[in-house]
Amino acid sequence: MRFKGLPKQVIPLLVLFAIVISGLVIARQFLVPESFGKYGHYRANAVDDIAALPISYSGYKACIDCHDDIYATKQASNHSGLSCETCHGPCQDHVSDPTEFIPTAPRDRGYCILCHGYNPSRPSGFPQILPDRHNPGEACMSCHQPHNPELPYPPEQCSACHREIATRKMVSHHSSVACTVCHTVPEAHWENPRQVRATKPTSVQTCGQCHSVNADSPSRIPRIDLDVHGKPYLCWDCHYPHFPEAN
Repeated sequence: MRFKGLPKQVIPLLVLFAIVISGLVIARQFLVPESFGKYGHYRANAVDDIAALPISYSGYKACIDCHDDIYATKQASNHSGLSCETCHGPCQDHVSDPTEFIPTAPRDRGYCILCHGYNPSRPSGFPQILPDRHNPGEACMSCHQPHNPELPYPPEQCSACHREIATRKMVSHHSSVACTVCHTVPEAHWENPRQVRATKPTSVQTCGQCHSVNADSPSRIPRIDLDVHGKPYLCWDCHYPHFPEAN
């Protein structure tokens, strides 16, 4: 009688809820390890199990004992934050017996591509390549020294680092516009792009040199009155410069 007046759907739900709660209580008593929750929300015995596993990685400090010259070279390069075992694999066996166990040394193109293959999610300025276009068939080491992977010569085109922008601009109406028309690129930027930045436009006059009604450019180029069009916004508030068709 106590359930009188309740919708018929509620009673089965209450029964199901009671079964679930009972199941959890039973599981807690018989299935959860005794050490669970001792240190936190995990099985405390897992710490001992992990500690009992054989050591595979030695850490970079073990490499310095014999390879201090290579380590010094690497630390002075853009690979300074890269662990030795990232490329050479687990080295504890090599540390224990250097003559018997020799660590791997990647020679093919596929390994470097893991970090340097083109990926639009990577930061602008991070060296990236299109493997099928960048010296196809050649080993990366034929031009780059892995422990000091500076470019053998500064890149000749902006697309060497700004692949995503170059690819998008390539299929837009701005495909024939050189990057230096809108960006001032200091000479030092080619060799040290992270420290010496290229400048970006700050005024509508940059776009106006081609798109102003008074610009000395081919008639097929869209023209605007800079004193009226889009005020008070800048051109790139509405138009993406590397693909201006999208707005």
